[in-house]
Amino acid sequence: MTLNRRRAPLLAPSLLAADFGNLQAETERLAGSAADWLHCDVMDGRFVPNISFGIPVLQAIHRHAKQPLDVHLMIEEPQHYLSAFRDAGAQNITVHYEACTHLHRVIQQIKALGCNAGVALNPHTPVWVLEDVAADLDLVCIMSVNPGFGGQAFIPNTLRKVTALKELLVDSGSDALIEIDGGVTRDNASALVEAGADVLVAGSFVFNSPDPVATLAELRAQLMATVGAAEEEER
Repeated sequence: MTLNRRRAPLLAPSLLAADFGNLQAETERLAGSAADWLHCDVMDGRFVPNISFGIPVLQAIHRHAKQPLDVHLMIEEPQHYLSAFRDAGAQNITVHYEACTHLHRVIQQIKALGCNAGVALNPHTPVWVLEDVAADLDLVCIMSVNPGFGGQAFIPNTLRKVTALKELLVDSGSDALIEIDGGVTRDNASALVEAGADVLVAGSFVFNSPDPVATLAELRAQLMATVGAAEEEER
């Protein structure tokens, strides 16, 4: 088991699964939790068959958040809205490869705004499409479900895809983090970290539990044990 890790895995609970009627309370109770980022899925009803929330809601979340906002744009023509999302509080801005005709230009736009630049890949999109931009990225988000709705089952092929992406990033000399979004639970979290994942997005698993804060703490302990076991094995 080789992790080739530089850091402990990060946890990014997805607010798409939170109680939208109590977003302030949901955001504030995560302030002292094991969450490293707050993952915010923005959907436009065009790129994906669902509409979530936009800039005003993100601004409201940012006012109460203690963690950085990890903003995932599941929208068409994201280049027109990058500044607005930065101003609304986004620290990480991730766009979809499938939504960007001029991907390199969009990545440079995000970085020029002072944000971390990420690219998301749908389940059917191979990792090799990022060969020419990998060195410019701060984050690659592998969709482990089809984007648009929370609560979907994890796609098993994601593990193979993580391994392939890890190899591509190493070969490209890229320091980009590998983020997994969709269907993450305690049952697959350790395997994802072992394959090379750096950031785990968990929505329904966290917010549908009796105590989201405790669930995040348990997941953090599990992942630290996974990393510790791997390091011990490599000695």
